[in-house]
Amino acid sequence: MDRRTFIAHMIGAGLSAPLAAQAQQAGKVYRLGFLWDGPAVFPDAMEAFRQGLRDLGYVEGRNIAIEYRWAEGKPERMRELAEQLVRLKVDVIMAPSSVYTGAAKEATSEIPIIFMSHADPLRTGHVASLGRPGGNITGLSIMMTETNVKGLELFKKAVPRLSRVAVVWDPATPSHGPGRNAVEEAGPSLGLRIQSVAVRSATEYASAFSAMVRERANGVLVLSTPLFIAGATRLAELALTHKLPSLFGPKHHVESGGLMSYSPDRPDLWRRGAIYVDKILKGAKPADLPVQQPTKFELVINLKTAKALGLTIPPSLLQRADQVIQ
Repeated sequence: MDRRTFIAHMIGAGLSAPLAAQAQQAGKVYRLGFLWDGPAVFPDAMEAFRQGLRDLGYVEGRNIAIEYRWAEGKPERMRELAEQLVRLKVDVIMAPSSVYTGAAKEATSEIPIIFMSHADPLRTGHVASLGRPGGNITGLSIMMTETNVKGLELFKKAVPRLSRVAVVWDPATPSHGPGRNAVEEAGPSLGLRIQSVAVRSATEYASAFSAMVRERANGVLVLSTPLFIAGATRLAELALTHKLPSLFGPKHHVESGGLMSYSPDRPDLWRRGAIYVDKILKGAKPADLPVQQPTKFELVINLKTAKALGLTIPPSLLQRADQVIQ
């Protein structure tokens, strides 16, 4: 091989290498693990997430494959499902809330984990700080500890006669401890006594409401978690049966018959979660991606339930509501 031929050969090889790498990257199918309770929980948020991926050029079956793992109301399965995703060597694990983030965290310290509606990632210890999460976990928070307190203020405005509010929480949900504590601390400034009611399974719903009535609660705040989301209709029915005004996080509780809800716009958060997937697949490290906070909040009021409870919601609050169910 003469010198000219040799140089041409080397230049050709140099040019073909990046082109081959680009072609390989373009043809790569990323594997995304999704750990959640089931497709029927927040279907609008789920669709917003998938639309967010499509907007960024990710098409299921073409350049991204999503491995769904559903707990289906069985929290004891979460760790096993998370470990399945780790064995599949997915590129990213989506674990929307604190419960699933905790399960994924126990299963891996290497695969990036993104949450999209974590109640309190800092106080649960899932991130080192909001600005620099550290480790392999980051995402978007619903700031439940803060929004519960704001929701309680709105609850008092909606039902001025409130004096004792029962707080229903799940000891197995990592964020519920901080959330309950914040509500207990805020209660006195609102003229409220707070009754803590721990509920560990759907079989305890009825006894929990009986305990509230015995303690003379005249309102109930239900913290958000998959266990209670799955039981939305039953919880709303029990609150109405016992003539208790109710406050929830996710709005579908109010669509199921609860009195009111106050929460961040979950579809907006989940859509933004797709952006973090894209960043990580392009090489960003979770430790360097700050936890994002909600920018949109929703106040939803059910006037049919208010009428059944004999309540008149102040017009000023109705005007402020994002949705009023007649």
